Amino acid sequence: METMAKIEELAFQLSVTERATLASKLLRSLPEFSRDDDEGVVEAMRRRDELIANPEIGISFEELRSRIAERFEI
Repeated sequence: METMAKIEELAFQLSVTERATLASKLLRSLPEFSRDDDEGVVEAMRRRDELIANPEIGISFEELRSRIAERFEI
């Protein structure tokens, strides 16, 4: 586990964008069945594809925060 701890330490030094890219690459490296069996991942991939096809449906982070605050009365 020493190698894993070292990799984790280095990964957390990356920027958010670099960590997201790394996470995406790691997820894509997993066997296909792992992603297909997880409905949450399947839904996230569907939404990603929908956003890529129709970028105008996206919202800003500020809008997302506002909607969450309204929904959960934060």
